[in-house]
Amino acid sequence: MMLRAAALFLALAAPAAAQPRDTLTIGITQYPSTFHPNIENMAAKSYVLGFARRPLTAYGADWRLACLSCETLPSLENGGAVRETTPEGKPGIRVTYRLREGLRWGDGTPVSAEDLRFAWEAGREAATGFGPAEYYRSAYELIVEDPRTVTIRFDRVTFEYASAGDFQPLPAHVERARWRADPRAYRTRTAYDTETTNPALWNGPYRIAAVQPGASVTLERNASWSGAAPQFRRITIRTVENTPALEAQLLAGQVDMIAGELGLPLEQAIALERRTGTRFRITYRPGLIYEHLDVRHDHPALSDRRVRQALLLATDRAQITERLFAGRQPIADTSVNPLDPMHDADVRRWPFDLVRARALLDEAGWTPGPDGVRRNAAGERLSLEFMTTAGNRGREAVQQVLQGMWRQAGIEARIRNEPPRVLFAETLSRRRFQGLALFAWISAPESVPRSALHSDEIPREDRNWSGQNYGGYRNPEMDVLTHAIPEELDPARRREMWRRLQAIYAEDLPAIPLWFRADAHVWPQWLEGVRPTGHLNASTLWAEEWRAR
Repeated sequence: MMLRAAALFLALAAPAAAQPRDTLTIGITQYPSTFHPNIENMAAKSYVLGFARRPLTAYGADWRLACLSCETLPSLENGGAVRETTPEGKPGIRVTYRLREGLRWGDGTPVSAEDLRFAWEAGREAATGFGPAEYYRSAYELIVEDPRTVTIRFDRVTFEYASAGDFQPLPAHVERARWRADPRAYRTRTAYDTETTNPALWNGPYRIAAVQPGASVTLERNASWSGAAPQFRRITIRTVENTPALEAQLLAGQVDMIAGELGLPLEQAIALERRTGTRFRITYRPGLIYEHLDVRHDHPALSDRRVRQALLLATDRAQITERLFAGRQPIADTSVNPLDPMHDADVRRWPFDLVRARALLDEAGWTPGPDGVRRNAAGERLSLEFMTTAGNRGREAVQQVLQGMWRQAGIEARIRNEPPRVLFAETLSRRRFQGLALFAWISAPESVPRSALHSDEIPREDRNWSGQNYGGYRNPEMDVLTHAIPEELDPARRREMWRRLQAIYAEDLPAIPLWFRADAHVWPQWLEGVRPTGHLNASTLWAEEWRAR
């Protein structure tokens, strides 16, 4: 409280002189573990790189797929996509992308088909560790048509064929030699992490000009950018992992805005708005942000579905969302958001039921011990390691509440948190967590969760830890569905398959669903043009539209 009060006093006492509007300072709660666009998946990296690079395609704030660095979105109707038969006689499709004219890397080198070829070559090599690996396994051939045009041949036809996802140009003139020297060691040798300020790495409206590891990233205008000129000369992104400290910096004027994608927990933003009135513009954007508990499926207790179901039954999610988030976080039944067109409103629900949770634990062979913590026949305690992102006040509060709720069922939770860059880059991606991990998945509209649910996406060393099935979930029918749904082009038939996927998820609980998050975007009143998307593609991909009035 003293810290916040002091910060507020300083802010009120500050002189009212107009500040220059050619710089912008943004506060976020995480720092990227890597700056390479294709290695590891972390929201902080996506947010920062949105200023400095442009993928081929992305979903906008209207949830429609659009070209960013390509000229025209390929389709069967315009001839940019053509069905064909693969050399093995399977149904396939070829998709052609033509790069926009004038795209250049920050050193002036044109962005070319060779940059796409290099990205494809590196992605096809399993030792590189790019994700999602399924995209590169399916894209069995890339043909350079001319310096700005490539055709990619896929060994399957999917309804997502026009979306390039994370496939994007990589500067071959900088990176190819590093990769060829040793694909497995490329993760540690890439210039994105050893020479992050090299202008040749960036093709967006901004380039990364300075980094302070763990603390900040400074972006400056990219002189080689040929698109709409961005207004801000410099953008500084500060990482403050402790959310009360981040709020204090906002009130003291040390940051101009707090990014909703990685900012204040909802309840903290609501309280801030009540105290500060109209000083800031605060927008709440619901989206495809799934807060959940990842589960270690080879854990002796958590491998039993009854224990996972008991954990969910012992969790009073309605009470948590009401107490901590003013009821603004809708409860999740699966990973598919009600905002998504493929959501099944009739999917199984697990209401809070402590009696039933205890009965399931009894059935699974976990009986109450003398201290109230359950034990199995071998005398082992039902004690689970419970991790989340250190410094996130909202998640840490949730941990404390869950720890108390589960104790009523006889489950002990041992809290051990880590900074986000450690939790995501090391502990989760290399499957070093030992029980439960609280974090969020952010998805695109109708995004098939193959990377998180298919058994072939369990990270392992021989694939350099690519994949997002951190818990090691295995279900043969889920494998079939996550592979088959993208191949069904008819929306009605696809909906039936989605319904089955959600039914399996709600029964099997590959992860423990909590709620769908609404992001709180905190902007200065003078900032315009920021358009939160509510999904996987960060608002920074359209940073050239941001303006100060």
